[in-house]
Amino acid sequence: MHCFLHPADFDSIISSHPRTFTHSLPQLYSPCRAAIMASNSANRDLLSPHNNNNNATTISRTRLIFTYGTLKRGFYNHRLMESLISTGDASFIGECTTKESFPLVIGPYGIPFLINLLGSGHRIPGELYAVSDRGLARLDELEGIETGHYERLPVDVVSGDGQVLAVEGYFGHRSFGEELWRKNGEKGLREFGKEMAEKYVVRANRPLGSNFVDDVWKFISA
Repeated sequence: MHCFLHPADFDSIISSHPRTFTHSLPQLYSPCRAAIMASNSANRDLLSPHNNNNNATTISRTRLIFTYGTLKRGFYNHRLMESLISTGDASFIGECTTKESFPLVIGPYGIPFLINLLGSGHRIPGELYAVSDRGLARLDELEGIETGHYERLPVDVVSGDGQVLAVEGYFGHRSFGEELWRKNGEKGLREFGKEMAEKYVVRANRPLGSNFVDDVWKFISA
């Protein structure tokens, strides 16, 4: 039987039992128990008050974020996740796969985009993280939420033993998502792997002064 855990439920549990929740996390995420148990104690303390640079900080809320591209372990932007983990603003939960099929395509500079067209493409594997509000703000900045690059949207993911979790993921912005899907011949990747990652161009190596959204449309029009 599938178990649905929505972000609102997650917040309620944390606010009611901030310390107890930390200890019960493996039970709530039984399919990812091995990954959680393997995490270091700093990661497991994500949801309880912690001391950072001698300033006591309490994480008031967390989000469950599904990553499928360069934020995954072993890929370029995972350095941001590592930074968030080191400050207690993120914790690796485990591997998972989208419950439904979605297009996963490559855009300009080798950047991966999940397109919000339910039922097209494939079920996409990725990684699940618990992220604080502060960590979420940094992820939103990287993904260009305010500038029309990506949208953070709800998505259901399935863990290894079949549990369904209602989380969030970053999808290519609706203003160009469908066009980018058509540009790729409506053929999506099964996952963003190492071979694709070799084509990824880091921001520092992109044309100086370039506009990302303009570059997406140039890619589509080419």
